[in-house]
Amino acid sequence: MRTITYREAINEALREEMERDDRVLLIGEDVGIFGGAMAVTKGLHDRFGPKRVIDMPISESAIIGSALGCAMTGLRPIAEIMFIDFVGVCMDQIFNQVAKVRYMLGGQVEVPLVIRTQGGAGKSYASQHSQSLESWFMNIPGLKVVMPSTPHDAKGLLRSAVREDNPVMFIEHKVLYNSKGEIPDGDYTVPIGKADVKREGSDVTITAHSKMVLHALEAADSLEKDGISVEVIDLRTLSPLDIETVLESVKKTGHLLTVEEGNRNVGVGAEVSSRVAEQGFDYLDGPIKRLASKDVPIPFNRELEKATIPNTQKIIDEVRNICRRSL
Repeated sequence: MRTITYREAINEALREEMERDDRVLLIGEDVGIFGGAMAVTKGLHDRFGPKRVIDMPISESAIIGSALGCAMTGLRPIAEIMFIDFVGVCMDQIFNQVAKVRYMLGGQVEVPLVIRTQGGAGKSYASQHSQSLESWFMNIPGLKVVMPSTPHDAKGLLRSAVREDNPVMFIEHKVLYNSKGEIPDGDYTVPIGKADVKREGSDVTITAHSKMVLHALEAADSLEKDGISVEVIDLRTLSPLDIETVLESVKKTGHLLTVEEGNRNVGVGAEVSSRVAEQGFDYLDGPIKRLASKDVPIPFNRELEKATIPNTQKIIDEVRNICRRSL
């Protein structure tokens, strides 16, 4: 096992997949000579050259349109959109073309396209560079949505996404790039569509994804000192959603708290909650609770930003309230 950063894990996955398959190429703004806005693609232009690491104009529509054409004609492109906030510019290409073309052509083509982007708050980048828009893409049939929380999962899931014959939204978090974790040596993958029980517990189930998994684990460590046992499930893939793993956990604990950095209104937690209510209502010993960012634009001010999004203490408070009600 090696300890590396989240950024290094993604960079390694990109390099190793490009070495493994010469059909894999990178397309995006500043992904080449500059090495990416978040330094994730650093060194790849020198290693593979401008024909496989392609710097594009500042046009998200051109990036996704070009990548789709490459995918339909035998290549396996990885397109980078610098911030998830910019997907509105190319949303027509994503939900009307990328996600639908294989279906509309009766399966005559494959679309092995990965769209890498990053979102989330925590850097005081203000409202137009700090959003968590993952629930948008959960609503698009034909598109898989992946959000890893650790270097291990980031590398393994990105490898799986590159080898997938259908389009994948691969959403990173800007605050996680310097986080560290262990990964095994050699060629390993993490399956798309499978959640991971990051910590076992018996009193309350927490579902989370991306950066919120780390907060949930910190909260679980703190709550353990008070005799409260929390099970933490990292959803990892938001579409398709592994609700079976969540149901098995709720069957054991009887309580569910969903945690996400996206807005509460029509968020990931709303979908998880509704499915658990539909399929596992009899397992519940109390109401499902949801913790998410407030339904306001993300503020620039650091203290207001902190007040807007969930954190470890807010998770602790919610779990304690759940346990108090269950007495």
